[in-house]
Amino acid sequence: MSYQKTIINRYKLTPYLFLLPAIALLGLTVFFPALQAFALSFTQYEYDITQAPQWIGWENFQRLWQDELFWQTIRNTLLYLIGVVPILVIAPLGLAIIVNQKLRGINWFRTAFYTPVVISMVVAGIAWKALYTQNGILNQFLKQIGFPEGIPWLTDPNLAIWSVMLVTIWKGLGYYMVIYLAGLQSISPELYEAAAIDGSDSWQRHLDITIPLMRPYLFLVAVISAISATKVFEEIYIMTQGGPRNSSKTVVYYLYERAFQDLDISYACTIGLVLFLGILGLSIINLKLTAKNNN
Repeated sequence: MSYQKTIINRYKLTPYLFLLPAIALLGLTVFFPALQAFALSFTQYEYDITQAPQWIGWENFQRLWQDELFWQTIRNTLLYLIGVVPILVIAPLGLAIIVNQKLRGINWFRTAFYTPVVISMVVAGIAWKALYTQNGILNQFLKQIGFPEGIPWLTDPNLAIWSVMLVTIWKGLGYYMVIYLAGLQSISPELYEAAAIDGSDSWQRHLDITIPLMRPYLFLVAVISAISATKVFEEIYIMTQGGPRNSSKTVVYYLYERAFQDLDISYACTIGLVLFLGILGLSIINLKLTAKNNN
């Protein structure tokens, strides 16, 4: 009997043995640094990083509360969410509906829409920055149609963040289109045939069938795109570096500045902790909505 128990216990332990290397790697590269950053949020650790951190309690959080530049980055990040997420929820669904049609050469359109996804953000940022320059293709075109001065896409504080948003949207359309396409192909064609018999036209059937059945995918895309927009960094770093006059500086870019340019490590960890709590909140909302839709 004891021999059988030993065999059973071995079988129970086997999955964890397979997981052990991955858990150890995650512990060293993710969990331990995260805990260390959490602890540094309550210390003073800056400039001379050869010195040991000094415990200061909640002073970094009080400093953060009074930091006007931090609140400006919060507003910029929220503006980024408002400007990017609704478009990345709605537009890819329209694209997915189009490329889901059985038309000749439709695979070429799918490839064209998805191509920006596989392009590195660094390459995309450099390319778009060149397009946005005073003598770039966009301004050359605008000059031809009656705008002699062009548009200061990245040098106007009122336009810079919107210009960067356009790159994020262009880069993400194909990715979210594929998610929606997977959902559309799981819908039975018989439902559309029944709707056609009932007199539902091409657009009405999408309102009656497609959108209700795609609701879990809509929630998923909304949360994923919101988290991505909250963590936006590469576009800002390559195209504007937070300028002009901090008009396009987001929370993640501000964290980068404090940590790697100013060597204000503990304060950067405090900003990172606030950002983590925000992303955690979005993830919890995603889990709640997913569970609600599954029920």
